[in-house]
Amino acid sequence: MVSILQTAFELGLISSLTVLALFLSYSMLNVCDLSTDGCFTLGAAVGAVVALAGHPFLSLPAAMGAGVLSGFVTAILQTKMGIDSLLAGIIVNTGLYSINIWVMGGASLLNMNKTATVFTAMKDLLRDTTFSGYYKTIVALLAVFVIVVFLGCFLRTRLGLAIRATGNNPDMVRSSSINPAFTTIVGLCISNSFTALSGCLLAQSQKSVNIDIGSGMVTIALASLLIGRAFAGKGGIIKRAVGAVIGAIVFRIVYAAALRFHMPAFMLKLVSSVIVIAAIAGPYLKSRYPELHRRLTHKYGKREE
Repeated sequence: MVSILQTAFELGLISSLTVLALFLSYSMLNVCDLSTDGCFTLGAAVGAVVALAGHPFLSLPAAMGAGVLSGFVTAILQTKMGIDSLLAGIIVNTGLYSINIWVMGGASLLNMNKTATVFTAMKDLLRDTTFSGYYKTIVALLAVFVIVVFLGCFLRTRLGLAIRATGNNPDMVRSSSINPAFTTIVGLCISNSFTALSGCLLAQSQKSVNIDIGSGMVTIALASLLIGRAFAGKGGIIKRAVGAVIGAIVFRIVYAAALRFHMPAFMLKLVSSVIVIAAIAGPYLKSRYPELHRRLTHKYGKREE
């Protein structure tokens, strides 16, 4: 049971980087980026190829750079070519399938069992210590810590405030001589770099990459983000970012519980969908409860009389 929870915690930390990407693009910039699945796989593929070439640490910035390019293309389609944000994400996600296959050398699976990764480096570093069994957790924690601190600092800068303002009121930003197209491009480039980093770490953690590794990540990340809102409320940037991380961990624990109860693997997508529905509809139904209760009381109260 402990090992299952530890694995769920590690996966939650790694996937929380994608949740933080949506936190930036969806919550701050108000753009629903549907290229997440393809970008996640792109980061995994690029990171795996660079690691297989003997450069495990270089794989991280290489994957993030690939994510920046993906975000740049998505943003250009939206801001310069007049394509709706949802459609732009779908187009890029579709195109990335072919690009990911090309990056992987025409194969749909890459094996890294005998490849040095950032996780094996940490394992060697912690050998014969008390923390030797937690090397994956430590790597994931370090990555999440760096990204959360970066977000907390960046979103307080002038450019970060402009990105937040673009999500709230693009017309006001335009009237303030700030180009909303530029802030959208920067925001999507940064958020997609987080997604690609998440894919890269997951691939190195499980020592393999398949073309479907990012399938359903946008659903998982959205569900985790909405769960995180319940923990963070309307606090500051750091509090909300930490809430997003907690949401990702909670989601993975729910996944682990579903597997613990011998739920078939093909049902996990349905579990994701149900969690998203509950996370979105829950607050709405809760807000509507007093009015519904009043109507029912009024209706059935009269009948009793």
